[in-house]
Amino acid sequence: MHGVESELRSRPGEGPDYAEAGKVGTPPRKIAVISSYSPSLTNFRYELLKRMVEAGHAVTAFGPEDDDAVRGDLAKIGVAFVVIPMARAGLNPLEDIATVSALLKHFRKLRPDVVVPYTMKPIIYAGIAGRLAKIPSRCFLITGLGHVFSDSCGATLKGKFMRAASVLLYRIALSGAKVIFTYNEADDKDMKHYRMTTDDTKICRVPGSGIDLVHFGYQPPPSGRCVFLLIARLLTDKGIHDYVDAARLVKRTVPDAEFRLLGQFDPNPAAISRKQIQDWSSEGVIKYLGETRDVRPYLADCNVFVLPSYYREGIPRSILEALSTGRAVITTDLPGCRETVIQNVNGLLVPPRNAKALADAMLSFVRDPTAAAQMGLESRRVAQQKFDVHDVNKTLLLRMGLV
Repeated sequence: MHGVESELRSRPGEGPDYAEAGKVGTPPRKIAVISSYSPSLTNFRYELLKRMVEAGHAVTAFGPEDDDAVRGDLAKIGVAFVVIPMARAGLNPLEDIATVSALLKHFRKLRPDVVVPYTMKPIIYAGIAGRLAKIPSRCFLITGLGHVFSDSCGATLKGKFMRAASVLLYRIALSGAKVIFTYNEADDKDMKHYRMTTDDTKICRVPGSGIDLVHFGYQPPPSGRCVFLLIARLLTDKGIHDYVDAARLVKRTVPDAEFRLLGQFDPNPAAISRKQIQDWSSEGVIKYLGETRDVRPYLADCNVFVLPSYYREGIPRSILEALSTGRAVITTDLPGCRETVIQNVNGLLVPPRNAKALADAMLSFVRDPTAAAQMGLESRRVAQQKFDVHDVNKTLLLRMGLV
C-alpha cells in the first residue's frame, strides 16, 4: 500500500499521478459509468473519467441523451459513450423495466469489471442489472438521497409510501456493493437508519464531486451595484419561488438590486413553467439568462451566489463552482448545502422556505458591498482546502480499487 501511495504524488498544476499508480499494482479494468443525464458526464465527472483512463482502464459511459458534444468530449479522453433509455423523472414500470433490460444487455456484452452509477435512478437500475450480470465490483455514488428523504415528504402518506419503496429498491440495488460513497452526514445517517446496506463499513463519505480549481479559477467580483445569481435546474424544490419573493422584498428598499436566474427547464412534475419565468421577467423582479454549458462568465459577473434549496441535496455542484470562483454564498441550513458555508465567514445560512430571512441576508450584502468581496476570498479558500477535485478523485479511485 505504501508503494501505491508514494506514486499518488501531485505534479504542479495537476492532480495525483493516477497513470503511474495504475501501473504499480492495479491491473487494467473495464469500467462502466452510468448517468441519468448525459451532459453531467462531462460537466461533473470529466476529471474522474479522465483519471480512470490515465490509470490504464477501459471506460464506457452511459447516458440517456444522444448528445454529440458529450460524445465528442468523452472521445477526446478515450471514453466510449453508449446511449440507454432512461426517464429522468416520474415512475413508469414499463420504462423502468426497459432501462434495466437495456443495461443488462450492455453489461453482458461489455462484461465490465466495475460498474459506477450515480444519482438515484442509475443506482437502482444499474445496481439491479449489475447483480443480474454478476459484475464483481459495484461502486455507488449517492449524490443525494433525494426529496423522498426530506422531512416534508415524510410527513405525508404518499411520501411515506415513496420513502418505503425507495428504501426497498436501494436495499436491492446496493446489496453486495464494494463501496457506497455519500456526500453528507444526513445521508450517512439515513442509509444506516433504514439499513440500506448490511455492512456500514462500505459507506465512505466524500465532499461532493469536487471542483476543478483551475477551470473554475478565482475571478474578482464586479464593482457597482450588487448582483445576485441563482444557478439551478428550474425546480420548485430549488427554492426559486423563495428567491423571487425575496427579490421583491429587497427591491422595495433597493430598486436597482439585480437578481439573475440561470438554468434549464426540467421535465420533472415539480418544474417551474416557461410561462412563470416569463411572468417574473416581465414583472422585472428577475432576469432570466437561459441555460448554458459554461457557467463561468455568469459567475464572474455576479457578487453573491444564492441557492435557497429545500431539495435533499448531496453537495450542490453549483455552490462548489461559486466557491471556487470566489463568490459569497447564501444558501439554506439543510444537509448538503450547509456543508459548503461557514456562517459569516464565506457566506450566510438561512432557514429553508423563508423569503424574509433570505431577503435580510441579501440586504446585508447590498448595504455592505465589501462583505461580499471578502467572503468571496474565504469561499475560494474553502474550495481549495475542502473540495479540490483531485483530492476527491484520489479517494474515489482508491476505495474503488482502481489505483
